[in-house]
Amino acid sequence: MPIYEYRCQECGATFDKLVRSMNGEHEVECPKCGSEHCQKAFSLFGTTSSGARASGAGAGASASCAPSG
Repeated sequence: MPIYEYRCQECGATFDKLVRSMNGEHEVECPKCGSEHCQKAFSLFGTTSSGARASGAGAGASASCAPSG
């Protein structure tokens, strides 16, 4: 079940909605003002990284993945 992000065209609020079916039409109502004039927004997702930059390797630590010793 996908979660879509919407933006209300009346009040400008952004909100998420869990959609049970990707194929059919579904009603979307703004939780702030109750308007049905909502449009799907482009949403971004974030990830975490265990790479060198996330671990602070830029501050003098070795950037190599190879074991040392």
